[in-house]
This record gives sequence, structure tokens and C-alpha cells, in this order.
Amino acid sequence: MAKISRDSDVVELTAQPIFEYGQKVKSLKVVRNDGTYAGKDIGEILVKKGEIGYVTSIGTFLQQFYIYGTEFIESGNRVGMRGKELEATTDSVSSAIADAATDEAASQPADHTGVTA
Repeated sequence: MAKISRDSDVVELTAQPIFEYGQKVKSLKVVRNDGTYAGKDIGEILVKKGEIGYVTSIGTFLQQFYIYGTEFIESGNRVGMRGKELEATTDSVSSAIADAATDEAASQPADHTGVTA
């Protein structure tokens, strides 16, 4: 019988989660339906390797691991992922919102009346 690696010595919950809500992440693995994803056939690909998504929830599994509920844009699937199956990308939703706000403020006409609030 093959030895199965279950990471039984690892307890991620002793540290803070490595990803935050809204953080942009990339899948490091292909994820297939093991029968627990409703509406998809067993073995059907849910997430492709390299697919971009956003962390929408953070939960736990077996009082040992963080599970990051991740909404993947291309496939439209929301899948629970382990931290080792994800990689952070350079930006997050909050930074994208901040950038949009900065762009909007820059496009507003400047007030040169000399009046301050």
C-alpha cells in the first residue's frame, strides 16, 4: 500500500493566515472535482494551473489547516484551496480600489480659488 503524505505534523492555525480577504492569488495546481462540487462531473477541471482568483473567505479544516475560499475569474468557480496550492500576486482588490480612487481624484479639476476648508 502506498504511503500517503497528509501533512499531519503541520498545524497552520498556530500562525496568522498567509492570505487576506480580497487578495489576488494564482493557482499553483490544476484542481479537479472530487465529487464534492455540485453541478460538475467527477474529474472535471474546476481550476487551471496559473488561473487568477480572489480570496473571498478564510476557514479551517481539521483544526489544522487554513482553507481559502477563492473565486476564480476565468472559470467562474469558487473553490476552497490550501495555502500551498496558491501564490500571491502583486496586487489585491483593495489596492485596485485605491488606484481607481487616485485616478478619479486626478481627473477632477483643481480648485485654485485659494479657499481652504
